Amino acid sequence: MQSARKIENPAAAVDRDWWRGAVIYQIYPRSYQDSDGDGIGDLKGITRRLGYVASLGVDAIWISPFFKSPMKDFGYDVSDYCDVDPMFGHLADFDALVAEAHRLGLKVMIDVVLSHTADSHPWFVESRSSRNNPKAGWYVWADAKPDGTPPNNWLSIFGGSAWQWDTRRQQYYLHNFLAEQPDLNFHNRDVQDALLAATRFWLERGVDGFRLDTINFYFHSQGLEDNPPLPPAERNDQTAPAVNPYNYQDHLYDKSRPENLAFLERFRALLDEYPAAAAVGEVGDSQRGLEVVAAYTEDGKRVQMCYAFDFLAPEKISAAKVRAVLEEFGKVAADGWSCWAFSNHDVVRHATRWAAGEADPTAYLKVVSALLMSLRGSVCIYQGEELGLTEANLAFEDLRDPYGIRFWPEFKGRDGCRTPMVWDAHAENGGFSDAKPWLPVPREHLARAVDVQQGDAGSLLEHYRRFLAFRRNHPALAKGDIEFIAGDGDVVAFSRREGNERIVCAFNLGSRPAELELGAGRLQPHDGHGFSRQAGAGPLRLAGYGAWFGRVA
Repeated sequence: MQSARKIENPAAAVDRDWWRGAVIYQIYPRSYQDSDGDGIGDLKGITRRLGYVASLGVDAIWISPFFKSPMKDFGYDVSDYCDVDPMFGHLADFDALVAEAHRLGLKVMIDVVLSHTADSHPWFVESRSSRNNPKAGWYVWADAKPDGTPPNNWLSIFGGSAWQWDTRRQQYYLHNFLAEQPDLNFHNRDVQDALLAATRFWLERGVDGFRLDTINFYFHSQGLEDNPPLPPAERNDQTAPAVNPYNYQDHLYDKSRPENLAFLERFRALLDEYPAAAAVGEVGDSQRGLEVVAAYTEDGKRVQMCYAFDFLAPEKISAAKVRAVLEEFGKVAADGWSCWAFSNHDVVRHATRWAAGEADPTAYLKVVSALLMSLRGSVCIYQGEELGLTEANLAFEDLRDPYGIRFWPEFKGRDGCRTPMVWDAHAENGGFSDAKPWLPVPREHLARAVDVQQGDAGSLLEHYRRFLAFRRNHPALAKGDIEFIAGDGDVVAFSRREGNERIVCAFNLGSRPAELELGAGRLQPHDGHGFSRQAGAGPLRLAGYGAWFGRVA
């Protein structure tokens, strides 16, 4: 094990604020690079490709779970928090990955799943063995109602009741996801201590931070009250697909509980023992997402940043929505910090979700990516997004995701956004693996492979590199305040200010030219971003899918 990074004087650490405005590249390890010929990506494969990640100009990587797991939910069902699953390698491989990432100037964040474990985890095996063993209260157990039905009406995101009958204890246990993913009981201090110890294990190995899966699911109401129904007009499919009755409830009692704040303060206290360790939390709450983000990032006492599902929902992004979400966040979380994303491993890729119907999908993806990287907040980029990969249309027999298998065909699950990365258009399986991949490589993705786009100034890949360099050269884009400017139709515009630097950012999300009045001053454009350089007096003219960056003198 590497030596601890703990220091006596945390205030003296270099750039404890690195996460504020950071661009974080998400890697789904099963699908990034296979190094051992089994058709599944692994840690050595990630290490092999870190030079490519660094060449993008991002600040950090976030690696989805690689811990020991029965893989019922592909690593989000953990059976050992302190070891690597053999399919991904060994602890020594992880140490080598961290060392290489740090050599390249990349921070390493890992995805920890604290809300639940696998049902094969030794903690649960012991907990379910009796009602009086030392870990009997480590999970959420409840007696049946007199008629034998579950304790209340809580629903699982993966469908059906959130309660599973256990024949050993003759009780129900809570599972917000698969029945094989029992929920830990955070009201038990021993559980908290064990999870914090596991977190410390990875901090000691040199990680720079964590992505906290389902951060608002940690606590439940001990009263086990029924959730009230949601009026049909308020139902949406941000947290679960529309075909899932999970959206029929207002989830007051099974998540987003106030008791979580105290635990997050314990978690933050642990992070603060280490130089510059940071965390970003995933908030899955369609009704109160921004309010939860505000509470969890308030006053520097809890996690550094969170993200909600505002831009991960099926609803297409628009100028009006961007302004509404950012201004609402500014009101409810004036001193908080968000992390924005347009795609990840759980949602349809935005190249399909938003760009498919556009006149020029690549031009559209360029302007929305520039918008994402110009918003106040940190940014998550999902692997393959920089290539414009679309959602794969898989056959039922190719599915691996239990979520999609259950709700097929109305909801096809998450496999379509998890297909392997494409590196070489002419290599077998796009250069991902010499063996049959765990998910097929769509033929249409090969034309977007890294080797096809690399060096082509007009490609989406080179646009990402160019714009990330532009962002680095202008600190206001990473850490500055934001103030919106009046715009019409498809135009969204705002200024970012940090110290003496003020940048006006304007975006036309539509295919037709548009104009924006920025005042009587002279337009002085910035260079290096790849969009229009219009200078002079008069209204700003934006091409379809165009953007402009500069100042008004």
